[in-house]
Amino acid sequence: MIAATTLGLFLLAVLALLASPGPNMAFILAQGAAHGPRGAFAGAVGIALADLVLALAAASGVAALMAAWAPAFDLLRWAGAAYLVWLGVQALRAGSGTAAAQGAGPWRGLHIARMGFFHTLMNPKALLFFVVFLPQFAHPDRGPVGVQMVQLGAVMAVVSLAFNTSLGSAAGLVARRMAAGEGSARLRQRLLASVMFGLALRLLVMARPAVA
Repeated sequence: MIAATTLGLFLLAVLALLASPGPNMAFILAQGAAHGPRGAFAGAVGIALADLVLALAAASGVAALMAAWAPAFDLLRWAGAAYLVWLGVQALRAGSGTAAAQGAGPWRGLHIARMGFFHTLMNPKALLFFVVFLPQFAHPDRGPVGVQMVQLGAVMAVVSLAFNTSLGSAAGLVARRMAAGEGSARLRQRLLASVMFGLALRLLVMARPAVA
């Protein structure tokens, strides 16, 4: 089991990381502004599920093996960039009205959750982060390190879900108070597309960290 003091330090570290500007924050803010609180929640669910998968990968050693294989970083980077460009194009199509009828209702939520999941999973720095970050809070004298890492990953996923949902919902409420109507909906979709293209560019120019 994880000591209470260790868990407290871990929660503080996670909150500090979540509050720092980064690709996940940009993604959630864009989804919240474009689709409101429900879109923010769906995106947060996708990110939280990806966090759990990455924690399991780190605990099992799979993430460390991938991090040690240099081509894996570039494969994830290029795949993630291609996926984000595709998402940007889809957002532009929706904003132009050619796909306005697509992704309505619960299917839109599933689509956004899937976007958040793959957006996080295909970020090679997220993989490296879990390999480096989680072991710092796992102590062999408290039980199997792998089990502790999974527990920490679950805690991080829950905190991430609550934080990102709140952040994205606030962005959605602000966006809808500032503007309304079909024109503003197109503008929000174009903003979402710009964020996706910006995140794709970020992946393309990303250098492999020396720690990996």
